[in-house]
Amino acid sequence: MEVELLHVGVLVAIVAFLYRWITRNNDYFHDKPIPSMAVTPFLGASGPLLLRKVTFNDFVQSIYNKYPGVKVFGMFETITPFFVIRDPELIKQIGIKDFDHFVDHRPTFGLDDETAEHPKALFRKTLFSMTGQRWKEMRATLSPAFTGSKMRQMFSLMSECCDEMMKHYLDKAKGSGRVEVEMKDLLSRISINVIASCAFGIKVDCFKEQEHEFLYHGRKMMGFGRPIVIARMLAMRVFPKFAAKFGIDLLDREQANYFTHVFQETIRARESHGYIRHDMIDLLLQARKGTLKYQEEKDDQEGFATVQESDVGKADVSKSMTEAEMIAQCLIFFLGGFDTVSTCAMFTAYELVRNPEVQHKLYEEIKQTEKELEGKPLSYDALQKMKYMDMVVSETLRMWPLAPATDRLCTQDYTIDDGQGVRFTIDKGTCVWFPAAGLHHDPQYFPNPEKFDPERFNDENKRNINLGAYLPFGIGPRNCIGSRFALMEVKAVMYFILLKFSFVRGAKTQIPMQLRKGFTNLGPENGMHVELKLR
Repeated sequence: MEVELLHVGVLVAIVAFLYRWITRNNDYFHDKPIPSMAVTPFLGASGPLLLRKVTFNDFVQSIYNKYPGVKVFGMFETITPFFVIRDPELIKQIGIKDFDHFVDHRPTFGLDDETAEHPKALFRKTLFSMTGQRWKEMRATLSPAFTGSKMRQMFSLMSECCDEMMKHYLDKAKGSGRVEVEMKDLLSRISINVIASCAFGIKVDCFKEQEHEFLYHGRKMMGFGRPIVIARMLAMRVFPKFAAKFGIDLLDREQANYFTHVFQETIRARESHGYIRHDMIDLLLQARKGTLKYQEEKDDQEGFATVQESDVGKADVSKSMTEAEMIAQCLIFFLGGFDTVSTCAMFTAYELVRNPEVQHKLYEEIKQTEKELEGKPLSYDALQKMKYMDMVVSETLRMWPLAPATDRLCTQDYTIDDGQGVRFTIDKGTCVWFPAAGLHHDPQYFPNPEKFDPERFNDENKRNINLGAYLPFGIGPRNCIGSRFALMEVKAVMYFILLKFSFVRGAKTQIPMQLRKGFTNLGPENGMHVELKLR
């Protein structure tokens, strides 16, 4: 009897401890003069998302619409309190003006500088994962690699990949004049070819070699929904020191070893033969030596969605890079470029199928650009001058933001005062949330938001867009460093395909598209099938 009572007592104590731990933040917003969403045990507001009942985009929009007219409100993601910032001016204040109080992203995987030293922890060494001064130094080291002049140098490599893609589909279209394609697969393959060439310095053709090892390892590395990867995420989040000590990383060891080997072989060849290719490998070699410097380019034409580099990225630093850090940046280039570019281009194609008048107008601009080139190959500068192309891609990024929400971690206590009697402190260690998908679909900032309308971004209208309400690549110094590269690739792919083909509905085309539900990247549940019709 005494043993049974002891067991019951221990069980009650454990349950009580877990209850107190799970509910320890439940009253976090009680002393704040802002509304907050009701606490849902353990799951918080994220329940519908974690249970795969809604898409990520719809989830963010539903959260955003909870308190119309309110600038800030509270919510819980699982058991963690968040401040939802739904006012564009406050987003600009936090993300830009007072950035020194919000330098980092939240430590999603329990990452910090102290746990990034293990030689196998490549993901922890990426720019995305770094914090504080370590991040500032790496941002300043890498930002010169993503200027317009460097994109101009890399464009010929990207153009070569697009030429190979077109040869493949022009051959397939012989006879029938049509090719049925699944756009996500097509765009994943061209993205792999471009990343292999521009980031790893090797030539890959995933259209000829359907099962190329670079494609195999790349797709496996992107499989973040696998149970083993989720287990690693939990270990890195809950037990960061333990995970760091034993080299537990987000990336599979097989894939990390493969890409490390590819990188090392390329470096050896470059250094032994003095070969210069004007790709990311060359730029990283310069960064390792500390000779890569930021160059201001005042006259460079850029797309509306391009984010500008801050003083942090323009700073002159003498930090050199280790080989592990160089490999890590190539991997984050892969992780960022593979899915974001293919997803943006896929939704652009989807909207062109839905809106044939937009597709026709874009084709007219493409034909005019080709005519002005007078037989010369497409150049970076010619692509940058295509205004309607930029309008179409900018509108795609508004309707289908690649990151439906982004966050910042408060690194110093911060007082918010809206000048209308609402004043409170965001404590150090607390996160703020920028609901991009909600802002992008708010009729206050974008009238008739569910209509695909590139004219929002014409020369007259784009001047009226509040940049705190348009966040395709984030905001402030912690924005996406690769926005120029991503936009260049999306536009180049659209140019090359539409010059020879039109996008038309096929038997498998699904409109409206059924999107994947849950906490996953934006994308179709059953693929995005269209036909390429030869012009």
